[in-house]
Amino acid sequence: MKVFIDGSAGTTGLRIRERLALRPDIELAILPEEKRKDVSARKDAINAADAVFLCLPDAAAVEAAQMCENPDTVIVDTSTAHRTDPAWQYGFPEIAGMREKIARSKRIANPGCHASGFIALVEPLVRAGIVPADSGLSAFSLTGYSGGGKKMIAQYDDLERGPLFDGGRQYALSQTHKHLPEMAKVCGLSHPPVFSPVVVDHYSGMEVTVSLPSCSFKGTLEDIRNVYADAYGAGRGGTVRFAPDAPADGFISSCALSGTDSMLVGAWGNAERIVLVSVFDNLGKGASGAAVQNMNLATGTDELYGLDLYRGPGM
Repeated sequence: MKVFIDGSAGTTGLRIRERLALRPDIELAILPEEKRKDVSARKDAINAADAVFLCLPDAAAVEAAQMCENPDTVIVDTSTAHRTDPAWQYGFPEIAGMREKIARSKRIANPGCHASGFIALVEPLVRAGIVPADSGLSAFSLTGYSGGGKKMIAQYDDLERGPLFDGGRQYALSQTHKHLPEMAKVCGLSHPPVFSPVVVDHYSGMEVTVSLPSCSFKGTLEDIRNVYADAYGAGRGGTVRFAPDAPADGFISSCALSGTDSMLVGAWGNAERIVLVSVFDNLGKGASGAAVQNMNLATGTDELYGLDLYRGPGM
């Protein structure tokens, strides 16, 4: 299978390239450095490929997608550009009914990292009627600094960096984070959540938490856990798994699944207040791992082939 990565020099593209280079079933099309930004060379590579990953800024991803004239080429776009576009299939296989749609699609929008953790927690509960579509939800997300790309990685790796980099750094304070539209649309919410992303001082890993006071949902904590067990329990396939038990020490680390392509979801609390938590790798299930999973489905390959799955205990 011929695969082309347009934007292979970025963090997501590099990780995809590393994974696919180990697979004997794939032939990577790699442009020489002097042609990496050559429009004609890129167009030829896109149309000659069985599958293409777009690891580009939004405008460039739209332009690249329009270059494709081969009706058989599968395109997986890792940018934000097409995630709410009805002509593209959103790529989260673990949502009910979505795996089959991805398998039939030639245009797949890879989910955002923060959005992945939020959607895994909220979409099944909205579908089950436990969380109303008009709920005023709030969420925060801890992310490793690799999610900020090469510039942010350089800032955190700088030995002379300032002391403020040692603590969590909240951003997107204007509540216009680029993942909000897909969070609302895919979950079926009438409006997006209040969302607080926080960069923390480790390279990769992510932990998304959604708070549910008793006035914001119907049912019980056990009902929520039953929904997760049904959606992500044994035999369901995919890379998302329900974790019924919290760690013995009571702490959930945002880097617990760093280096893997899996996600753990769980719910804890009491009758008055519940927290929904997902833990995964912002570069794994949050980006490159999810992209490879989507490519596998759309090309008729084993969905989990080439992925690094977490096989340990719960959170």
